[in-house]
This record gives sequence, C-alpha cells and structure tokens, in this order.
Amino acid sequence: MIKQIEYKVQEGLPKALKRKQIEYNQLNSLVQEIFQKVEKEGDSALNYYSKKFDGVNLFDFLLTDEEKNTAKQQLSKELKQAIYIAKNNIQKFHATQLQKKQVVETMPGVKCWSEQRGIEKVGLYIPGGTAPLFSTVLMLGVPAKLANCKEIILCSPPDSNGNIHPAIVYAAQLVGIDKIFKIGGIQAIAALSIGTESIPGVHKLFGPGNQYVTAAKQYAQQKGIAIDMPAGPSEVLIIADENANADFVASDLLSQAEHGTDSQSVLVTNCSQFAKQVQLAIETQLTQLPRKEIILEALKNSAIVITESLEKCFNISNKYAPEHLILALQNAESFTEKVLNAGSVFLGKYSCESIGDYASGTNHTLPTNGFAKSYSGISVASFSKKISFQTVSDHGLQNIGPVVEVMAKAEQLMAHKEAVSIRLKTLQL
Repeated sequence: MIKQIEYKVQEGLPKALKRKQIEYNQLNSLVQEIFQKVEKEGDSALNYYSKKFDGVNLFDFLLTDEEKNTAKQQLSKELKQAIYIAKNNIQKFHATQLQKKQVVETMPGVKCWSEQRGIEKVGLYIPGGTAPLFSTVLMLGVPAKLANCKEIILCSPPDSNGNIHPAIVYAAQLVGIDKIFKIGGIQAIAALSIGTESIPGVHKLFGPGNQYVTAAKQYAQQKGIAIDMPAGPSEVLIIADENANADFVASDLLSQAEHGTDSQSVLVTNCSQFAKQVQLAIETQLTQLPRKEIILEALKNSAIVITESLEKCFNISNKYAPEHLILALQNAESFTEKVLNAGSVFLGKYSCESIGDYASGTNHTLPTNGFAKSYSGISVASFSKKISFQTVSDHGLQNIGPVVEVMAKAEQLMAHKEAVSIRLKTLQL
C-alpha cells in the first residue's frame, strides 16, 4: 500500500522521499500565449479562455450583490457558524503580528524607526474545483485586511453555470472582500498581473492552484509581479514513537493524501512494530473514504521510514523540510527546539493537521517542496512592507557626521561626503 524502508544512514534523504516534480517549463508556451492575448484583448480574451477551459460564456466577471446574497442563503447555518468561528480564531492569531512603531535613538540626536504599510493592491486566487478551498479565503483575506491593504481582489473559477462556490463567496464577504471575480486558471493570473477593463492589476499574487496556476504565477514573477512563495504539491511528515496512536497517525497520512494525486505523506519512526500497525490502520480506514482513488495514487509517492532513533527521525525531517510536521510523541512540546525546518508544526496526538488547515488560527498557506528551509508561511507581514525613517538633529549631525565623512571618503564618493560637510560647516558659524 505505502512503501516501507529501513534507513540507517544519517546524512542525506532516503530516495523514497524524493518529491514528485512537475515540469513547468513545458507549460510556459501556453502561459505566455494567454498572457499576451489578455494583454492585447483584455476582457474579450478572458471570455475566450473561460469558454475554452471552463465551458462557461461570461462577459460580466464581477460578482453582483444579488449573487452574493444568493450564495449566503445556500449555506447551512451550521457551516456559516463554523466559518465564523474559524475566521475569528485566525484573526486573533494574526492580530498579534501587527507591530507598533518603535523609535530607536542609535546615538544622541539620531533617531530611527520603521513603519508597516499594507501592500496597496493584492490578488487572491482561490481554487474552486473538486475541493473548493473556502478556508483559504480566510487564510489570505484575514491577514490582508489586518495589514490594511487598500484593494483586495479575489478570483475563483466558476462552474459550468457561471457560479462560484457559495462557501467561497460567503467567506469573502465575512472577511470584507467586495471585489470577487468569476475567473480561474492561467487567465485569472494574467488578468491580475496585467489588468483588464474589469479586473484591476495588482502588486502581489497569493493563493494555491494546480500546475497551470503555479506556472502562471512563476511567469508573472518574471514580469515583475511579486508572488507569495514558490509552490509545489502539499505534504506532511509525521515523527512518531512507539507510544503514538496508529489510528491517529494513519488518519493524518490519509487526510494529506486526499489533497491530490501529487501529494506526499511521510511517516518517520524509530519503531518497526508501530510502522506495521499504521499500515494496517491505513488499509482499514481507506475503505471508508470517498476520494479513495486519489489517495491510492498519492500513497504511491509516499513512504514509511524506520530509523534507529528519534534523533535520526529529526535529522531526516529537517533535511526534508516539510510543509506540515506532526510530532506524535510523548511530551511533544519538549522536542520543539529540534525542529529547524518546517512550515507549521502540530504537537501531540490530538493536534491533527486538519485543525490547522481550518480553524486553530495559524495559517495553512505554507512553503512546500523543501522551501520551508528558507520561507515562512503566510502572515500579516506577507501583505506588508516596512518603510524605514530617520531624523537627525543638529547635535546628532555633529555626532554622526564625521563618521560618514570618513566612510564616504574611503569609498571615494566625495559628493556623499560633501552632503555632510556642507551642513556641518553651517553649524560652526
């Protein structure tokens, strides 16, 4: 069902953990073609590609107030309440990331500080296929609002009737996103990057998507539009010892696998008997799941790795740098310092990844494909930029001016030196 290997080498990664690679270069010609057509023809090109790829003939892409109200009425009270609670938890957690202005006097008369500004225009892409990710609306929309972005544009692909999934629409309204557009795929990324008659261009793109959307975001980045982070298939790595619950661990491996056929689920354990228990639990639980075919395909690229010690388990995890890391260990919190590379970490047997995916408060938009070695997950900072300020008094210039004169002269930038010297001379009069 899922390959199992014993791994006794401390350096490097098992070959079984090699991630499934998607060759985006082969999509570049299609991406370039669509970007060029959107740039030249605007909304007319969007209509053309919506018919071609989504089978829907749209001329008005902006969601109307009537469509928003209809979507709200289509949801159960139970789901709306769940989305509301999740939104509040996400807001509570992300609000702690707002930074207050702090003035630092680096030397007498020289004061410096930085101020946070929201990126003026941001675009959020929300997939809407077999698994419409309305939770991602919360994960992106909440920090964007907290960062005080002036314009938040949301795009999501419509169904064959020209409708966006009602939960996506409701979540957007709850967050306070007014501009919702019925457009998906490469053409949506092109519209957000370039701007058309109806869809404004933005300064930074956010959100997950399939290989076409990912290739389009990479192309947009080459054209000068910032993106949230490099993207790849979703993944989880679980470190478990003999005290872990095999049913719990199996459920976490399976929940990750149902994301898509290119997802990867990894268990690393120091107990071979526990590994066998997990295999049996996977076989039992899998029979009850509706996305069985997707899961089976994902499990082909997944693995259970047995090592000699927990220390080696952490070595493997840190080299793999998982998007999601679950520590199914006794006293899991005592191991947090061993985690060097991970997108989001779940501690203890009751902290399943699903909690973080939806409602604990942390963000589920995370670095994949090993990028957790150098990238963080989405936060308020992702939607912000910092502007530094400084002010120098006359006394401050007398203190710091000679330092700058010496340094500028050493770099042979005499105009820089003179900009200081001319001011110092006026203070000597």
